[in-house]
Amino acid sequence: MHQPDYRDGHGEYRYPWTYLHACKDYTDMVAHLEENPAARAVFNFVPVLVEQLQDYVEQFAEGRFRDPLLRVLASEDLENLAADVRHYLLEQCFRLDPEHMLNPFPGFRRLYELWQFIRQDASEMVDYLSVQYVADLVVWYHLAWTGETVRRQTPLIQELMAKGSGYSWEDRQNLLRCIGDLLAGLLPRYRALVASGRIEISTTPYEHPIAPLLLDFAAARDGEPDAQLPNCPAYPGGEARVHWQVDAALERHCQDFGMPPQGLWPAEGGISAPFVEILAGKGLQWTATGEGILARSLSRSEAGDAPARERHDYLYRPYRLRGEGPWIFFRDDALSDAIGFDYKSWFGHDAVTDFVQRLEAIWRATENQAFPVVSIILDGENAWEYYPYNGYYFLSELYRALANHPHLQLCTFRDFVRDHPEACAVLPQLAAGSWVYGNFSTWIGDPAKNRAWDLLCSAKEAVDEHLPALAPEQQNRVRKQLALCEGSDWFWWFGDYNPAESVRDFDRLYRAHLRELYRLLALAAPAELDQPISQGGAPAEAGGTMRRSHHQGD
Repeated sequence: MHQPDYRDGHGEYRYPWTYLHACKDYTDMVAHLEENPAARAVFNFVPVLVEQLQDYVEQFAEGRFRDPLLRVLASEDLENLAADVRHYLLEQCFRLDPEHMLNPFPGFRRLYELWQFIRQDASEMVDYLSVQYVADLVVWYHLAWTGETVRRQTPLIQELMAKGSGYSWEDRQNLLRCIGDLLAGLLPRYRALVASGRIEISTTPYEHPIAPLLLDFAAARDGEPDAQLPNCPAYPGGEARVHWQVDAALERHCQDFGMPPQGLWPAEGGISAPFVEILAGKGLQWTATGEGILARSLSRSEAGDAPARERHDYLYRPYRLRGEGPWIFFRDDALSDAIGFDYKSWFGHDAVTDFVQRLEAIWRATENQAFPVVSIILDGENAWEYYPYNGYYFLSELYRALANHPHLQLCTFRDFVRDHPEACAVLPQLAAGSWVYGNFSTWIGDPAKNRAWDLLCSAKEAVDEHLPALAPEQQNRVRKQLALCEGSDWFWWFGDYNPAESVRDFDRLYRAHLRELYRLLALAAPAELDQPISQGGAPAEAGGTMRRSHHQGD
């Protein structure tokens, strides 16, 4: 579960994805576990996501919204909306997957068809859209972003969807209260499942940085020897920053969930030997990454004349680096990507049958192994909008099928480490890379990504020079803002292979965060921060929000 920090320097939300995913995906995911008492799963909450969820709960409690979309929903007077707000609504409220989140709803589709006609000359014709159009649009957008379990269990949502149009001020107020209740109850629902032993919650370094790159840019060449690196030879003081990010995550996790985490999912499965050694020093019991990392690590560790091995001979067990430190679990990339990308176009029952049969094949292939474990790890939010009914039929049947299977047992990583201490193998060497392609090419090596790193390095040098002169409270603000700029998402989106609209959004926000960092240092921001880093322009699978663990066709 991860969303980057969408707030600007004034605490205003530039984009609404955190609370929208909370209403749709985070609620559905916990509901499936609640409905299947025998199911077990690990949920990873990135600290900056939890911080934003709690901030939204505070907004509802105070009745003062720092998210422009919620402000419109809460506004009694839609007639006097500023022109820029109207344009924002028309741009924002059709940003979704049309096949599953617009076309099934005639009332919403009608609004879209009207907009398609109007947008031919939006600057002139937007004023012809009525107050009722705006009211219906903002209601339908939120209805489309409600989880399937919410729709089935909430009479108000059912009534509003049946009404279809002509939404009143009272309708909008009722919907607003419903959203507030969903958000307020969300984290307590997860905590309750933790308390009952049915799920485990792990963490990630605070603002989701690619920690191995903070430690050493050269880690990028471990999986891609010819990778072009930033002009700056290394991220200044990177090791100290990784310690800060991990320590802040551990502290925040204790505050949010009442206990220290046993495991840590590194941002994007980004891992290296120096990073694992840092985790060992923090007392973490387990971590995880992609299958490709294990294959490369083992190939380096074994003699050249060692016989080739099948996946089932090495993949389905945890390892410890040189027999020490946290257990490392390795993702079954094929099975995980099947859920993330392939099953969305299948009938739910057929997809579950296929998945279980593939697990049964692994069970038969590992009968001579004492405690084989298959690690299924994937995005907790973005996949489901490409499934019919937000993945409801697939997920509900999947949990039932796995929980009741005679040869397959659902468990958490924490419980596996506790119950099978003898199951861990020794890994002599650990390759550096991520769960995406087994390398770091998604975050470094492209000219735009490298430029973004150089901008960050320059800002970090300014922090190192000017931080000691600041008051302690201001120093803390600077460190927090710096951590935000170190997040992985900005580098993910830079590159021409991503949709231009998303690249533009993240490009603007990243440069705004860097400008805010300079402001906190009482320095003028460099003029180059006024220039876009990347343009984007190519369509991408799943809108660019997810990547397969391997290139298609590999």
